[in-house]
Amino acid sequence: MAVPGVGLLTRLHLCAQRRTRVQRPILRLLSCPGTVAEDLRRDERPSGSVETGFEDKIPKKRFSEMQNERREQAQRTVLIRCPEKFSENKFLKYLSQHGPINNHFFYESFGLYAVVEFCQKESVVSLQNGTHTPSMAMETAIPFRSRFLSLKLKNQTSERSCIQSSDQLPPSNRKLFELLCYAESIDDQLNTLLKEFQLTEENTKLRYLTCSLIEDIAAAYFPDCIVRPFGSSVNTFGKLGCDLDMFLDLDETRNLSTHKTSGNFLTEFQVKNVPSERIATQKILSVIGECLDHFGPGCVGVQKILNARCPLVRFSHQASGFQCDLTTNNRIALTSSELLYIYGTLDSRVRALVFGIRCWARAHSLTSSIPGAWITNFSLTMMVIFFLQRRSPPILPTLDSLKTLADAEDKCIIEGNNCTFVRDLNRIKPSGNTEALELLLKEFFEYFGNFAFNKNSINIRQGREQNKPDSSPLYIQNPFETSLNISKNVSQSQLQKFVDLAQESAWILQQEDTDRPSVSSHQPWGLAAILLPSVPNRRSLTKKKRKRSANERVKNLLESLKSNRTANFTETNEKRTISTQT
Repeated sequence: MAVPGVGLLTRLHLCAQRRTRVQRPILRLLSCPGTVAEDLRRDERPSGSVETGFEDKIPKKRFSEMQNERREQAQRTVLIRCPEKFSENKFLKYLSQHGPINNHFFYESFGLYAVVEFCQKESVVSLQNGTHTPSMAMETAIPFRSRFLSLKLKNQTSERSCIQSSDQLPPSNRKLFELLCYAESIDDQLNTLLKEFQLTEENTKLRYLTCSLIEDIAAAYFPDCIVRPFGSSVNTFGKLGCDLDMFLDLDETRNLSTHKTSGNFLTEFQVKNVPSERIATQKILSVIGECLDHFGPGCVGVQKILNARCPLVRFSHQASGFQCDLTTNNRIALTSSELLYIYGTLDSRVRALVFGIRCWARAHSLTSSIPGAWITNFSLTMMVIFFLQRRSPPILPTLDSLKTLADAEDKCIIEGNNCTFVRDLNRIKPSGNTEALELLLKEFFEYFGNFAFNKNSINIRQGREQNKPDSSPLYIQNPFETSLNISKNVSQSQLQKFVDLAQESAWILQQEDTDRPSVSSHQPWGLAAILLPSVPNRRSLTKKKRKRSANERVKNLLESLKSNRTANFTETNEKRTISTQT
């Protein structure tokens, strides 16, 4: 029997179907005692500790295993828009009629939403069968069946569960500086930064659920398709608030034609043909874009960017608050995500250092969300990986060494590019390098502050410097499409800005070795000090001190040569005197 006063409605958000880009909402996680959201609250972790999700004692999951588990989890999940006031206990009791609930959490994004994961998929079907399309007085609802539902109360109530909230966006700059200044060491600062900026378990679940909801829409045309997240959402380097990149995987549909059948007959699907794969991609994305625009609940601001090098559909998923880019069959991008997943999982220092360098670059406007001549986060990540490959002993293996560990199952050729590397993380030997994060941060700035960008390129496949094949200011070889430069967009002025700031940051960190402010002084130090805006006077002072040090070294060298020459002259005269006297 249904709980009195509670009903469910599916609702198409027609009023939100505007063409303008949606302002990114403030996304908050609302958790209640006894829920998974409460158990995973980051505030309960000790200060400076890092929840990487990977323990040395536990076998590490393959990327494909992680993706499949998350996708299956998302298929058992529904997204429900909730009223402002309602009883959580009655809400859960009502949903439990359709089957046991594995976990749930609440968050805010243009309203209050609940993400509810059932234990079986059949529970979702049962819930949908008990849901109806709303009737509207002034508008007409499109009868679209999805797992995005709305909760509507038959009788208004003032009862509301007591819920605790924690921010689902990175901390403010002021809060971040407070946390960094009170840390005990630079290692602690970097780990604190990682803890505050990394994707939470709930945010990750919401990303996979969003992909699953888009997959439901695309499946109307391609029943065997899979919408997979890639990029920062899955490669372990994602930051709270980052965009959601996804691609429409049609390989399962194509693989149906490769299955051999016995007998005298062969049946094939009747299909339409187009001149090239690019045209096919454009047509597919054009139709999916139209479908999202007209029928996709919560999908607003849909843009079809079909003439780009990699055609895509860009839109905002209003309910989750994510800005989304949808491509199709972008398998090299997914393989790159898997490679970064492996590197980020092998050693906990990798992610902490990458997050620190990215935050530093963002603080000094070296990176930007607007396309242009700036260094990208992907390029910075490649530079960190390359730097860690150059340590002695190496902290990370080269891509070629990962290729040598691969077996027949790992062999992968995509569009003529060799994308083979070992997928089983448990077969990769851990590094014997035990260098602290503080040293690695200093050495990173020192290394790239003096790197010969004018003649050398960065290559993580071989882990060594190579001559640049062209005149690009910054050349970072694409690890799979080896003829491409992933940093071709970077201008000489932006590269020089990076070098200057790296040298300045290295100098600041070196100075603190002998003159570190006390915690009671409340002065920015360590990571907090290099995140401060670069002051022209400080930069010129830094250059003057470096120049003064160089001048002093030259002066000391000249004085040493002069004293040696004087000593030699005196010794010669003494020898002559002795010879004459003899």
